[in-house]
Order: sequence, then structure tokens, then C-alpha cells
Amino acid sequence: MKHLLKKTSLSKALFCKIMPLVVAGISLTVGATTPTLKLDETVAQYQPNWDSLDSRPLAPWFADAKFGIFIHWGPYSVPAYSPKGTYAEWYQYWLQERKLSGNGKFTGNEIPDHHVSTYGENTSYYDLAQQFTADLFEPDEWAQLFSDAGARYVVLTSKHHDGFTLWPSKEANSRGFAWNSMEVGAKRDLVGEFSQAIRKTDLKLGLYYSLYEWYHPMWKDEAKRPTYVTEHFYPQFKDLVNRYQPDLIWADGQWSMPSDDWKTPELLAWLYNESPVAEKVVVNDRWGKETYKKHGGFLTTEYESGELHRVWEECRGMGFSFGYNQNEDIADYTSTRALVLTLIDIVSHGGNLLLDVGPDARGNIPVIMQERLLQIGQWLKVNGEAIYGTQRWHKPVQWSEGDREYKSDDRYVSGEHILKLTVDPEPGYATKDIFFTRKTNALYAISPKWPGNTLRIKDFNLPKQGQVSLLAGEQILSWKNEGKDLVVNMPEFNPEHFRAEHMYAYAFKITAKNE
Repeated sequence: MKHLLKKTSLSKALFCKIMPLVVAGISLTVGATTPTLKLDETVAQYQPNWDSLDSRPLAPWFADAKFGIFIHWGPYSVPAYSPKGTYAEWYQYWLQERKLSGNGKFTGNEIPDHHVSTYGENTSYYDLAQQFTADLFEPDEWAQLFSDAGARYVVLTSKHHDGFTLWPSKEANSRGFAWNSMEVGAKRDLVGEFSQAIRKTDLKLGLYYSLYEWYHPMWKDEAKRPTYVTEHFYPQFKDLVNRYQPDLIWADGQWSMPSDDWKTPELLAWLYNESPVAEKVVVNDRWGKETYKKHGGFLTTEYESGELHRVWEECRGMGFSFGYNQNEDIADYTSTRALVLTLIDIVSHGGNLLLDVGPDARGNIPVIMQERLLQIGQWLKVNGEAIYGTQRWHKPVQWSEGDREYKSDDRYVSGEHILKLTVDPEPGYATKDIFFTRKTNALYAISPKWPGNTLRIKDFNLPKQGQVSLLAGEQILSWKNEGKDLVVNMPEFNPEHFRAEHMYAYAFKITAKNE
């Protein structure tokens, strides 16, 4: 289906009563005998309102992908610092506002004090961009790493809230000085190089873009915000799309104004009807302060635990910060097992996981992040059939007995939270014993731990010709229906039969007939 603006032609005379009509946006003037069709105006496939925009189907690849990589990278990667439990990519804001928020209690002086002691009183955040050199950035190596991790798409921050762009944007310099990676620091078109590397793989290319900028002169002056929208945001966004033609656009920084003030319905109508990515692009839900979890393409959550009513995506870091934070240590990084279980939990509820990595200022992805990605990739290499291209089953989880309302006390749910819901519960609390996903011809049951002698799936029976197999090792298992339950006989557990990465969770394929 074409999503471009279309014109219609009509040469035949029509005979009807004298009456004015407007049909599908076309002005039709009817005379006594012969009407004429005026074709001065084009008719857009999607109109600039949320009813029309929300009716656009989401490209099927996104719901099938399940696992993506987020990349936060910019001048904030130079200090790469924030107290534990806070976002390091917000360094400029913490510095200039003397505020700090996240998981924990803070005075607001933490970043200013660190900045002065490290760089001196006369060094501004803008000065740090000269040290954003990206001299060790190898985009092909990044792309290979993300492919090996089992990801199906990647999302790079083309511009965060500090306004620094990773491509040669002329609008970025409208603050009165150069503020883009082609002219400052790296002296490279980082989005361009990254895009080319991703296009060599099977990965889909996503670009993050912040609508607002903390300290852009036009944004700071509320009277000039309409000008910021029309003369800065609009042309810069279109330039990004036209240059790099992403498969996915991940908007953010929308919360200060409603979508009507951002004019994002009009912008999305352009994106869906006229842009070079009109037929393929996928977008999220952050286009105005009222659109979050409501309008747009897929819906988003951030350090949350739950599910939404349509295709959705949870984003989180491996540590807490999205941008690289050298203040985080091993205890702050989520274990690979917890990351795999988080992915499984999200997919069982119909969502995707967008897992963040934060490279340093020179373009190195920290080794611990590389290790986590490769370990996830090893699990997916064997068990990916139970993840990719699956859908939510009517019962996404089988719970044990106990209280299901275990809650984290933190503002943002930690990566290890899933362990409390599965393999390491607090006394009296229930656990998620089995996760389910499905395809047209198969049901998948994923157990967070080795089930023991048997795997019992409650309220589910198989026909006589059914089959159950363990994906790791491709073992066919015997089974029986016991009342309303399916009971699968497990082989004796031998850790020598599995790679360490395959023991994060165990996936079973259940079909109604032998394959």
C-alpha cells in the first residue's frame, strides 16, 4: 500500500440533483446537468489527528523482533559520571540546575561539586564536547556485536536533551556555536557511519531524537517556543529522516508541551505520507505530554514491570544509567540471567526489550556490556525460536502459590527485580514458574529453573499425537495428561550437556502432532 499523497482524476460527466458535496476530502460541485470534479487539492492517506495516525498499521517486523539495543552516546560520555541510581546522560541538567533525582536521596550538589573538582570552575559542559573524540569507534564492530547478541534492531541517540547532534546538522548550530559531531570533537558523521554499518547486517536501524533541548535559546524563552518548533525542531527532524532513512524513530523529550503545540500530528502525517520512509517507518508514543502510552506507534515503558494493551517496548540499561557511568561497579550491573529472564517476561506479555549500552567518549563499549550481550546471544541462539516472532498466549505466566504482589521500593524497577519473581523470592511471595509464548503451530513453555523430575503445565492437555521437546539439546521428552494438567517427564539433569549460557532458562516446544 502506498502512503504517499495521492491525486484522483475523473473525466466522465455525472448527472444528479443540484447539491454541493464533499467526498473523502475532494470538493465536488454539482450543477443542473453536468457536475465537475475539482482536483486542486491532494488527499493525504493519514490526516494530522490521532484518530487517523493511530489507525496506521505497525510494520510486522517490530512485533516479531522482540529484542533491540539502545545506545546512549554523546558529550555526556566524557564525564561519564553520576551518583549511583541516576542517569549520567543528564549530566548537563544536573550540573546547571543543581538538581538530582533517581533511586536514592540527593542534595543536588553532587554533580556541580564533581565537575569543579574534576574540570575546574571555568570549564562548561560545552567545553567537554571537544573530548568526545570517538577515535576508537568502529561501527562495523558494533554492528557485529549487536548481531551476535541476537538483537533484531538498534536505536542510536542522534540527539539527546543537550542538543548535541551526532550528524552534521545546521540547526544544531543555531544556538550561536558549533554543536555537532562533524565540527566538534570527533569531526565525524557518527550517525552516517553507524547507519552504513547497520545496513550491512540484517538489523533494523533506529534513531532516537529528543524533541526538546534543555538550554537552546529559543526553548528557554517560552514566547519563542513556537519558533523553536517550526524553525528548529521541524527542519532538523526532517533532515535526519531524509538523510538516513531510519526504520524506526524513537522520540523523547516531549513532556513539556501537548502534541498540538509540538505540531507532531502534522509532522507524523508528513512522515507517513510524504517522507522517504513513509511505507516502512515505525515510531513510538512520545510526541506530546498527553501521548505517552496512548498515541503513536508502539507504546513504551522505562524501568517498569508490567504490560500494555497493544504492542509495547520496555527500555532499560544494564546498570542503571543509560549513558556510560564510570561510577557504577559490578554490583550495579544486572546479571545476564536476570536480563534473559526480563526479556522472557516481557515477550510473554507481548512486549519487546530495548536494552541499553553506553559507550565511552572514545567509542569503546565497556567489556562488561559486551560480555552481557554475547551471553544473551548464546541463549537466544538455542532458544530464540521461543522468542522471535511469537505472540502472547492467553495465559502468559503460570504462578506458584503465594502472594503475587511483590513490589520494589525503588522509583525505577531494578534489573534484578525479576529474580525475586522467579528464582529468589522473598518468604510468602509467589513465583513465576513458567512463561508462555506461542506461534500458529506451537506453544512454548519457558522455565526459569530446571523443573526437577517433571514439568507440570496446569490446565492444559495435549492430544495423543502431541510432542514436547527441550530446545537446548533438541531432546524429545515423554509426557502424559494427568487430569487437567500436562506432565512432562524430565531427563536427569547433567550440566555437561549444556553451555553455561543455556542454563539461564529452559525452553520447551509443545506441538499438537509429531514433527
